[in-house]
Amino acid sequence: MAMPDLVIFDCDGVLIDSEALCCRVDSDCLAEIGIDLPVEAIFERYVGISTTTMLADIAVRTGRALPAGFADTLRQRVRTAFEADLTAIDGVAAVLTGLTVPVCVASSSEPARLAHSLGLVGLWQRFAPHVFSATQVARGKPAPDLFLFAAAQMGHPPAGCVVIEDSLAGVQAARAAGMRVLGFTGGSHCGPHHATRLREAGADTAFARMCDLPALLEG
Repeated sequence: MAMPDLVIFDCDGVLIDSEALCCRVDSDCLAEIGIDLPVEAIFERYVGISTTTMLADIAVRTGRALPAGFADTLRQRVRTAFEADLTAIDGVAAVLTGLTVPVCVASSSEPARLAHSLGLVGLWQRFAPHVFSATQVARGKPAPDLFLFAAAQMGHPPAGCVVIEDSLAGVQAARAAGMRVLGFTGGSHCGPHHATRLREAGADTAFARMCDLPALLEG
């Protein structure tokens, strides 16, 4: 299989090791307003989903309106956690340096969070301005809108794109967009069965070491 025309990276859990941090902050903040949602449940239901969609679903599931300003509080707590503990996925900078095809980011995170988090780990300039957010499309993952938007903005047909994703919703979105998708399981949030789940969701394969990506793109 030839090298793709474009590689589209998810951000959280693929470029930055952020999912475990986010799930912990989400669980702690919800507990403070009386909603018991363990980290494991947040990972199961909401990884790969936008904060807006997550909070709307929680409100429906619990039958209660979340306090005014809760989303802003959550965003600030995540920002603080990132500034203290965020790291890039091991080996991703070297892989990006070695790739000879165009790359971009397509993430459920909001633009301000993407700029902040990628900037903290020195990856913003490797992608900017080709960083796309679910806030730019009508439907977030698992709908295909974001990946189709990213491909169109980059000037490449979906069939020539490969997506790197760590979430079930992201894999489903890439498949719905008609793109090849590789499941990444190297984030600290990924358990022993995550590779199987990603393949079952439609990933062509799954891999845990970012240094293996170039060979997978060629194959």
